[in-house]
This record gives sequence, C-alpha cells and structure tokens, in this order.
Amino acid sequence: MKQLRNDLDEEKYLSLLEHMKKEGYKMFALYYEDAIVAVAGVITLTNLYYGKHVWVNDLVTDSKQRSKNYGQRLLDFISQWAKENGCEVVALSSGLQRTEAHKFYEYKMGFDKTSYVFKKQIKQK
Repeated sequence: MKQLRNDLDEEKYLSLLEHMKKEGYKMFALYYEDAIVAVAGVITLTNLYYGKHVWVNDLVTDSKQRSKNYGQRLLDFISQWAKENGCEVVALSSGLQRTEAHKFYEYKMGFDKTSYVFKKQIKQK
C-alpha cells in the first residue's frame, strides 16, 4: 500500500485505516510464495446511480511484480465477492496521470470510463 499511498506516514495511515474500518472498509491481498504481491481496499456503498456496489478505494500491485496478472486476479476476486454480496457494479477512480492503469481497467478488465471525478479541498481553520 505504501507504493500507492506514499504521501502517508505510518501513523496517519493507521489512523485513517481505523476510521475506514468502522465505515466498512475491507482489504484483500493476493499472495505468491508467502509474499503479498497485490492489495486492494474496498467498501460496499449504495447510491442512486450505481445502486448497491463495491467501490475500490485502493488497488496496487507490487512494482516488482507487475505484468504477472496479479491485479487482474485480485479484481476478478473482488468482482466475484461483489456478486456474492448482492452488488451489480464494481467502480473505482484512477488518477489522470495513470494512463497505463486506465488501459488495464478498460481493455483488460472491461471497465467503462463513465465520468470524471472532481474534488475541492476544504481548508480547516
């Protein structure tokens, strides 16, 4: 996860993780020879445009293990888990700069590019 969220130190990561777990966040890991090679963090949500769905907050394959179908296997697992939990959609957001990831999601995994995600930073006093 540190390879994906390298802006978080361990203390901040663990603090956020505690809050996220209370909201239903789950992590799945794919192992190869007793080592984690890919990890994903998901949450089940319901809204008006997707209905009940799984939102993938985090997905990363170890940088030394890419192009070995680990990301595909993990997303396939998440899709099956979503189905078993009454969800009809798996959705995610991916940074604009991650063009290789976009190709993976669209062409290899069959995801549709349906929107842009916008954010506004709120300054705290």
